[in-house]
Amino acid sequence: MADIFWNPSVKAASILSLPLPELSRKLRDGSLPLDHVFYAYVGKALQIAIETNCITEFLQESETQLRRAKLMEKQGLLYGVPVSIKDSIDCQGHDSTLGFIKNLNKPAAEDSVVVQVLKRQGAIPFVKTNVPQSLISYDCKNLIFGQTRNPLMFTRTPGGSSGGEGALVGGGGSILGIGTDVGGSLRFPAAFCGICAIKPTGKRLSKRGVMAGVVGQKAVAAAVGPLAKDVESLALCLRALLSEDMFSLDSTVPPLPFNEEVYSSTKPLRIGYYETDFFTMPSPAMRRAIRETKQLLEEAGHTLVPFELTNVEYVMFNYCVRGMFSDGGSSFVRKFKGEMEKGGSGLFFWLAKAPHWLKTLLSWISKPFVPRFSSIIRSMKENTVDEVWSLHHEIEDFCHQFIAQWKQLNLDVMLCPMLGPALGIGYPAKLSVAVSYTMLYNALDFPAGVVPVTLVTDEDEEQLKGYKGYYQDWWDRTLAKAFRGSVGMPVAVQCVALPWQEELCLRFMKEVETLSLKKNSFF
Repeated sequence: MADIFWNPSVKAASILSLPLPELSRKLRDGSLPLDHVFYAYVGKALQIAIETNCITEFLQESETQLRRAKLMEKQGLLYGVPVSIKDSIDCQGHDSTLGFIKNLNKPAAEDSVVVQVLKRQGAIPFVKTNVPQSLISYDCKNLIFGQTRNPLMFTRTPGGSSGGEGALVGGGGSILGIGTDVGGSLRFPAAFCGICAIKPTGKRLSKRGVMAGVVGQKAVAAAVGPLAKDVESLALCLRALLSEDMFSLDSTVPPLPFNEEVYSSTKPLRIGYYETDFFTMPSPAMRRAIRETKQLLEEAGHTLVPFELTNVEYVMFNYCVRGMFSDGGSSFVRKFKGEMEKGGSGLFFWLAKAPHWLKTLLSWISKPFVPRFSSIIRSMKENTVDEVWSLHHEIEDFCHQFIAQWKQLNLDVMLCPMLGPALGIGYPAKLSVAVSYTMLYNALDFPAGVVPVTLVTDEDEEQLKGYKGYYQDWWDRTLAKAFRGSVGMPVAVQCVALPWQEELCLRFMKEVETLSLKKNSFF
């Protein structure tokens, strides 16, 4: 390995600068040797891991696979491409720890379906990456591997729960990463680290062999998806994954191959948009990102239509919190037995363990002073089966109403804010309420992607001094602190489409990316 990597004739920098579509073309036509690409990325990944602590394991068998790939008769779409894999996605012979010590030395018996398909397409999974304990966080820290840092500013979180992926891809140590998303876990790391990601509809890609933070809950849809430097790379990944292999290995995945016609269409779009969800006040940079993107899209000939978002507070507490913790949080808390990390989650665990009468009393007492805290306590109650069924029915109704509003405006896609810039390390544990912009689309189970469009300016930083929030509670004050000191950090927007329309979502993301790149030269 060292001989190849340090061979002066191998220009690692020129390999690492190639976008994925071009790199994969050169690998397939033989103009770039597989070894050179593989070891260029191994070397860069090692550097980024030292800087950010993003890698949990090097997959030794990747070197064997590299040798096998050279003998492949059929070259898949990702032939010879090194790919990084989130800790919670099974790779045969390796642990999927979810950041829990109890999951160490319990290697997966087989590859998850998504890893099997990647390999059949010629990709070489070469590392696994760090996650927060339990995955239910948008920071990236656990008792086994410690804290992962943002490659763009080490005092910032890379986001989570696919935080190791965000840091590695954002730092240039991986050209393509695979993660998961149940409340923004792909979109936070991508937005915070200045890259792109897409959360597909929950069942568009297989989740067999993918470990969940809260097992069995159906209220908030989880999804598997890719992270990469640009949208074209995400599209190439989905082309490769949405293959016969995926559909035959997991028959619960609908056999919908990638729709090229939709992705490559150039017809003008009718785009809904909103600047705020009236629950989490956007930072000045978030608001500016939406306004500037809206203007660019209008100038390019698209139609922008205001979309009125209502009841996000109700959705957050009654669908998301209550839906994910319908058992009062008891199964979630059980996972942490003997592995409790001191931090911002302590109060949450105490609440989950509290008896129902105490939760009711605390909710009632705190309502006049801290209404959002009161709502969280109320949402953490243990539900009867009848109540859970009723909740699922209510979420279905909400989804149909949302789609009806969308269709009434005759929209193709939606432009939405994405939380940003990256918060300081440790802040996400104190700011669980700030997931409202992303989690809405897990409750609805719509495909949603993020694209970086701007950087925080001195003016944004100045305007932040006036940030009050909609509730002016402890959470709003803390969020203002978490945003501070971010000049030069990336800010993204979120692009959303209706269920099963990943190709349209990507097409919209590509449009936003192209227009932003024309306007800015920061990438």
